[in-house]
Amino acid sequence: MAVKAAKKKAPKKPKIVLEPHQVLLRPLVTEKGIHRSTRNNAYSFEVNRMATKADVRRAVEELFDVKVIKVNTQNRKGKPRRTRFRHAYLKDWKKAIITLDAEDTIDFF
Repeated sequence: MAVKAAKKKAPKKPKIVLEPHQVLLRPLVTEKGIHRSTRNNAYSFEVNRMATKADVRRAVEELFDVKVIKVNTQNRKGKPRRTRFRHAYLKDWKKAIITLDAEDTIDFF
């Protein structure tokens, strides 16, 4: 009979805890975002690439004093750009779309 060797689990990496002001980098104020905020009460932010949905929820609730219903995230690829003879890419970034409770709003202006 074959004896199974006990597998050792690798130790977990220590999770970096981000402060709320480190999670949200900037609001995305676009035409589509304004439409989404007026119709669906959903707001878009550029967030730190290491932030999880739970981090984004906690940051928005602490910074804006609102109740978050849902958080959707997207990892966006950087676009190619060209300047004279050089070809480069913009950095990759993470986008979060936050849906708020019906009574809450965020005023950017």
